[in-house]
Amino acid sequence: MSDRLHVGTRKGLFHYTRGADGWQLAGPPAFLAGPVTAFMVDPRDGAQYVALQHGHFGCKFHRSQDNGKSWQEFPTPAYPASDAPDAPALDMIWVLSPGGADQPGLIWAGTLPGGLFKSANRGESWELVESLWARPERAKWFGGGYDHPGIHSIITDARDSQHITLGVSCGGCWHSFDCGQSWAQAGHGFNAAFLPPEQASDPTSQDPHFIAACTNAPDRVWCQHHCGVYRSDDGGMNFTELHNVPPSNFGFAVAAHPHEPDTAWFAPAVKDECRVPVDGKFVITRTRDGGQSFEVLDNGLPSAPSYDLVYRHALIVDETGNRLATGSTTGNLWLSENMGDSWQQLSSTLPPIATLAFS
Repeated sequence: MSDRLHVGTRKGLFHYTRGADGWQLAGPPAFLAGPVTAFMVDPRDGAQYVALQHGHFGCKFHRSQDNGKSWQEFPTPAYPASDAPDAPALDMIWVLSPGGADQPGLIWAGTLPGGLFKSANRGESWELVESLWARPERAKWFGGGYDHPGIHSIITDARDSQHITLGVSCGGCWHSFDCGQSWAQAGHGFNAAFLPPEQASDPTSQDPHFIAACTNAPDRVWCQHHCGVYRSDDGGMNFTELHNVPPSNFGFAVAAHPHEPDTAWFAPAVKDECRVPVDGKFVITRTRDGGQSFEVLDNGLPSAPSYDLVYRHALIVDETGNRLATGSTTGNLWLSENMGDSWQQLSSTLPPIATLAFS
């Protein structure tokens, strides 16, 4: 079970550890006041990676090989140089993801504006995955909450590291079966109510807010879409909308149980133009029967009024499937040791939380 929780926030990277007295903040934050946009602990060698977005000073990328005691800066992913007035430039590293267990050193980065980058040397250099960037369908991608589309979800199939699945807002779901050399449109079955009716089912313009797969049963993929909660039974190629999701089918985050394909958690909000908890009461929802029914989990979570919103990378489950953590944009951090049946608050005074990770 993971005994270390990493919390990437608007103002630095915080760490909590679990000891005899429970969970405690472990020392001062790294990168104090630096906006963390992505964080990853590499399960293959324990190295930690952090991406920051310093605004005026641009994006930064760092790696630690001593459990966060010291950090070394490396170049960020970069788009090809161009004098074109509309040439793409890195705005944000939105997600970092390790390659497969048989691919030591391989790291993926999903960015805004909609680029996938690959590093074969633990982040010391990057290359744009041109095969995806050159797809003609990318012309139909567009920004949702940001001006540009962005890649926020990267799943490497535990059975076959050549199989990569992406979630793009707003560009749908994509598969590669040859480690990024070629790509196929996936994510069929989504319905985007914000599009004209004749385009609502177009898979290239969908807004999956986040996708997550069961590690031990990778064909089971869950999606928190802008317009509902979805489940896939074929690895993300096709999705089915799940109805009667209390208290709302809107949200950004989803966590998939690593061993039980029928179990997943969501962090609901009212709707797109009202991003607060339903009736002001913050809850986590859970299904344990593949989405046929949902439980509303609130033991230890705040009652109304609450204005907490959970972003895509701030609802996580550890490798056991029992320990969860979630953090909100209002700086609240909660942890559960029993699959969400009850929660304890670790902090109410953190900066806005963007991303969490166990190790």
